[in-house]
Amino acid sequence: MHALLVVAEALVVLAAIGLGVHTGGIGLGLWGIAGTAVLVFGFGLNPGSPPTDAFFIIVAVITASATMQAAGGTDFLVGVASRIIRRNPRRITYVAPLVAFVFTMGAGTSNIFFTLIPVIYETAYRNGIRPERPLAAATVTSGLGITASPVSAAMAAYVTLLPKDFTLAKILTITVPAALVACVVTSVVQSRIGRELTDDPEFQRRVREGLVEPVPAAATGDEPADDTRPPLPNGAARSAYVFLVAVVLIVVLGLVDRLRPMVTIGGQDQRLSMTVCIELIMFSTALVILLWNRIKPESVIAQPLTASGIVASVALFGIAWMADTFISGNQDSIVRPLGQLVQAHPLLLAVALFLVTGVTTSQSAATRTIVPLGLGPLGAATVTALWPSLIGVWLFPANGAQIAAVNIDKTGSTRLGRAVVYHSFTIPMLVSWVASSAVGLVISRFV
Repeated sequence: MHALLVVAEALVVLAAIGLGVHTGGIGLGLWGIAGTAVLVFGFGLNPGSPPTDAFFIIVAVITASATMQAAGGTDFLVGVASRIIRRNPRRITYVAPLVAFVFTMGAGTSNIFFTLIPVIYETAYRNGIRPERPLAAATVTSGLGITASPVSAAMAAYVTLLPKDFTLAKILTITVPAALVACVVTSVVQSRIGRELTDDPEFQRRVREGLVEPVPAAATGDEPADDTRPPLPNGAARSAYVFLVAVVLIVVLGLVDRLRPMVTIGGQDQRLSMTVCIELIMFSTALVILLWNRIKPESVIAQPLTASGIVASVALFGIAWMADTFISGNQDSIVRPLGQLVQAHPLLLAVALFLVTGVTTSQSAATRTIVPLGLGPLGAATVTALWPSLIGVWLFPANGAQIAAVNIDKTGSTRLGRAVVYHSFTIPMLVSWVASSAVGLVISRFV
């Protein structure tokens, strides 16, 4: 009877995600909240922990990005990026995933990737590149930065589980090279995904209906790219520089924790968390750009990025809350059986990490739950090689970065899809998973 109850609850979760994907936009989050209500009122589960930290990080980053967009900073960055890749437009499919990985590795959170989404999209679209290719690849590889970052929450949980002689340096010796190779392999595969933008039927339909402009003439080589852009407003470059300085500051604070102030939480002294640092810096950056460039506050609200950010925030809140409610209410039925399976078949650790991360959307929770079960039979080095299986966080379209990437892509090439587990991020996710694990296992033999 209990097993049937768990199956019924799982069907509610899958149905809510499926209906949310079908509804699209903010509907994904609203269906997630409705699914949470069914689990709580209908099945009597305790409400899970709502993802408030991730929610406010998204709001902070989108606010700063939209303010920069209102000042013309996004257009300035797109112009710079476009000039860099003009000789070989496909380069962005290789560069964007590496940049996303490096940003996440430095900041300790993949939410920093939100700052790159509009630049990646605009650069790809204005150069006639299918936006799905760099957007999906970069979104996925940003997740690899979590297991390569010395300051991520997942790393903090992981280090405490390992033997004392298996240091952070040994972990990074395995995870960083494995992730870099995975970034390259993912980019190579992703560059061949889907039709060219000008041949995509969905894009052509949107052009006919006036939902999106045709590919700029600069992308086809008919005229210089600079001629297709209106003059930038005064201070556009300045707003971009202010924003980039803020991003660099976040990365530095993530790498050098001594620079973060000491605070007292729960009676214990500790460094200010990167979550709070990102929120404070990004909101402050928005204010600096607003005042320095004399931007009207209402113009920030009117930016396309603001609407995309609201959709992403609500969608993340609803879906992640529902997932946490389901998994926390079924620890004995879901998490523990997976752990027993790993003990019986140790090499299934990668699969268990992948699935638990996908269901919980929490790399830290999956690390604390599954990793201890593999340390005994496998050893620290092998477990570390398989640890990047946390890339399974992209299994369901329940992550803010996925939703933001889909909503910002006005060409329609980046999709959540009608099948819950098959979307624009599925192929790069699987490629990254296999490549990082394979390379990690090879390196682990020498560590």
